[in-house]
Amino acid sequence: MSWKAATANQTRVHAEEVAVQKPHEKHEQTIVKRGGGKHAHDDHGGAWKVAFADFCLALMCLFLVLWLMAARNTESLQHILTEADGNKTDQGKGVMPEQVGGPRGSLIERFPMPRTGKTDAPGTALASGADSAEIQDARVTYETPGDLQKLSKALAKMSTEAGLAQNLESVITPYGLRVMLHDTDKQGMFVRGSAIPTDRFNHLLKQMGPLFERMQNQMLVVGHTDSTQYADTGYFAYSNWTLSSNRAMAARSVLLSGGMRKDSVLQVVGMADRAPIDTEKADAGVNRRIEILILTPEQSRAVSNMFGMPGNNHGLQGEVSTALPDANALQQLRNKLGPEGKYGTGRKDGN
Repeated sequence: MSWKAATANQTRVHAEEVAVQKPHEKHEQTIVKRGGGKHAHDDHGGAWKVAFADFCLALMCLFLVLWLMAARNTESLQHILTEADGNKTDQGKGVMPEQVGGPRGSLIERFPMPRTGKTDAPGTALASGADSAEIQDARVTYETPGDLQKLSKALAKMSTEAGLAQNLESVITPYGLRVMLHDTDKQGMFVRGSAIPTDRFNHLLKQMGPLFERMQNQMLVVGHTDSTQYADTGYFAYSNWTLSSNRAMAARSVLLSGGMRKDSVLQVVGMADRAPIDTEKADAGVNRRIEILILTPEQSRAVSNMFGMPGNNHGLQGEVSTALPDANALQQLRNKLGPEGKYGTGRKDGN
């Protein structure tokens, strides 16, 4: 081997050793870079945190809305099932009432409690110097058919303004004015299966309160249901009897909250499905109704004597009408509600 070849070989070995040592030296060396320059990924590094915070806020708002809705349903149910004096009616079982939105969009609607004192105008307190006897004399008594006709027109106007013109029917009878507030295919008076009034019906009853507050006559409030039965048919289960009674009590409570006096109601009755108007269709909307029978003074006294204590009873006087209802007037009502009329229970031929 010549000296040139040996020198080249030695140079190659030295280069390999250097190549092996350099990676080792780089691995052992720690490089620290310092600087405040902005990088491309810095703009997206915290975006997920903002999105997560927004999600948590939306979730918290959802829970808050659900809690408020539950509180509103509980408060509404307690109001409906509570009388003006604080006594609760039979709540029954096997039914879950619902509640619709308030007309003002409020999540929790506050029902005003009925007033217990005398008033000289709806919603205002009686002046301290006013004479209660004068207020008593200022009340209106509806006794003649002409008076009852005026009252009927006033109630019809209120129902039209409330958007329930098709839900109110009234007829003058020998006992007084019979006002029927019933369901239709488009509008119900109560939430189905419960005693919670719909917003429009609630508003209409409150509008009637001041009118009845000025009225001297007393009334009967009667609840009716259709023939649809509940699944639980036990003796103590929630039935149409309980539902009709609760609905009649609910109507009375709303009337009181509108300003009507407590002594205006003589009797509250639940009749379940025993007095249908449409006998051909069990679940007809007209069968689900609240009837307000505004009695004449004579008939009011007759009903009071019927259920009064024996010592307070008096024999029927000549001023109390004991005759049967006028057949023509009843037939006109049947024709109006009959199959060729509006609902299906009468005939136009007078038979």
